Amino acid sequence: LPDSLSGQEGPAAAAARRLANRVADATGLPVELWDERFTTRTAEAAMVEGRVRRRQRRAAVDKVAAAVMLQHYLDGRR
Repeated sequence: LPDSLSGQEGPAAAAARRLANRVADATGLPVELWDERFTTRTAEAAMVEGRVRRRQRRAAVDKVAAAVMLQHYLDGRR
């Protein structure tokens, strides 16, 4: 759920909610939304710390950010 830094929902968050509702309706499964703020920044910092080259970081940042978000979700469920 792409909230703004203030925690307010904007157009991207509304679109994410609509998509989540469509997925839930199509699958009959519950869909949980999770705050994605700072995941890209965290992913980028981890890759810099790991000495990943800039070109490789650009190619992988979204995948690493998704892993960061999943880990935050799983940690929050404990």
